[in-house]
Amino acid sequence: MNIQQFQQLLEEKGISLSSKQLNQFEKYYQVLVEWNEKMNLTAITDHGEVYEKHFYDSISAAFFQDFTEIESMCDVGAGAGFPSIPIKICFPHLHVTIVDSLQKRITFLMHLVNELELDNVTLCHDRAETFGKKETIRESFDLVTARAVARISVLNEFCLPLVKERGRFLAMKGASAPEELKNGEKSFQVLGGKVKSIEHFQLPLEQSERYIILIDKIKKTPKKYPRKPGTPVKLPLE
Repeated sequence: MNIQQFQQLLEEKGISLSSKQLNQFEKYYQVLVEWNEKMNLTAITDHGEVYEKHFYDSISAAFFQDFTEIESMCDVGAGAGFPSIPIKICFPHLHVTIVDSLQKRITFLMHLVNELELDNVTLCHDRAETFGKKETIRESFDLVTARAVARISVLNEFCLPLVKERGRFLAMKGASAPEELKNGEKSFQVLGGKVKSIEHFQLPLEQSERYIILIDKIKKTPKKYPRKPGTPVKLPLE
């Protein structure tokens, strides 16, 4: 996917990028590839593939969720900044919090945010299980996102405690999503979430399958969740 295709495909979805925003994406690519030589951020480094499989894929969340209505967003396990940084570039008004358990990824993101001159981005070195227990953080976000971090039953325990009541969790998944949803039914009931919609599409050129699951927070998450670090992965709510 070249830059012109990237711009045109987003335009068709109602997302118009200015020259400044396009320059930010190109700078993002350069910083990603440069830092990837020093640390393992992504296996995808080809210019066209990064634009399709990372940038376009991240922004696809906005095809199904209106980000103009969102003020605060938290991205759990963002890694190299996906999906939150591409979304932030497209929707500069957002207040974005990124939490990741690896300090070196947070260091990369600090550099990236400075290079892209993004404001209202908070970076937190923490595990989702302890982050979601903090009183000032818990149930405070309009929207929480996670992209390819863990299966849905685990993601629900990482993310739903961070979503305010009547807020939303947006999970970005691959082809395994339908099976994960079936196995994760208990976690929705326990943690206060309800599936609003399941959106299925393919990347425009590469054609790999994608699912975006929109989960409404319909009641408070019980205080015992998330459980202590490591437990949600070892003993998922299934």
